[in-house]
Amino acid sequence: MANRHLSRSIVLQTLFEGDINGVERKDIGEVMERNVSEFAANKTDSPFMDKLLNGVLAKQSELDLVIEKAAPDWPIDRISPVDRNILRLGLYELLFADRKEVPAKVAINEAIELAKQFGGDNSSRFVNGVLGAVYKEIGEPGKEEQGKRPKKNIRYEDMPIQRLAGAVVYAESDGQLYFALVHDIFGHWTLSKGKIEDEETVEEGAIREIKEEIGLTMEIESELGKNEYIASHPELGKVRKQVTYFLAKAPYQDLELENKGGLDDAKWFKVTDILDLNFYEDILPIVTKAVTILVAKK
Repeated sequence: MANRHLSRSIVLQTLFEGDINGVERKDIGEVMERNVSEFAANKTDSPFMDKLLNGVLAKQSELDLVIEKAAPDWPIDRISPVDRNILRLGLYELLFADRKEVPAKVAINEAIELAKQFGGDNSSRFVNGVLGAVYKEIGEPGKEEQGKRPKKNIRYEDMPIQRLAGAVVYAESDGQLYFALVHDIFGHWTLSKGKIEDEETVEEGAIREIKEEIGLTMEIESELGKNEYIASHPELGKVRKQVTYFLAKAPYQDLELENKGGLDDAKWFKVTDILDLNFYEDILPIVTKAVTILVAKK
């Protein structure tokens, strides 16, 4: 049986050489033939490699757009040649491969292994963060084909509901009010939140999630409001996510961002500076209400 990981390594080497040397697409086949001969003669799956190489090249512009959306602080030309081609290869398999042949988690794990093998010290974490965020955003492609997801036209009222809780966390320091915000890989500053466990109250879930996500022990003061949005779940399909937000106070201390996909930063901002930030439309009213309440207290 052919070694698929070795085959992917050869495709990556070919993409890398083509990228840094500006090889034209019509000549890229010669590069791969040379790499196969040099590194793995008779040990690779040629049809699989040809399909993968040609697929990545055909979809490269689309793949690069997704990468830039998922990692807005890293324009494609600032990502190292090795990492960006690992991302292109992994993302192609994640989005376009036959799910029966390459399940989504296999595509991600293979890309991470390539990053460990060929990338720098932080490459595997970077690749995992980008591909994991895309996977989380779109749900697992092809699940509906396996009969494990609701139909695409499922009625709104029949969608499963997930409860989440979050908070506008504020602190006072040197006479200034500060908000603790998190930054997602799609370029928005937003509020820390997370899923409520079955045995928890909404308040307990919010307190635990804030502690886990940004390392703050907070005290809830009031409820600010609720939001609902529809998202894709890897197994459930479309789900209604209902989020309850609170106003909560915490000590002004260093934030400790949890190492997980989707978020890449956490910072304190002066309340006077936050309106210039890039918020999601449904988050801005929650933040504005918090500001109104706090100003009224002064």
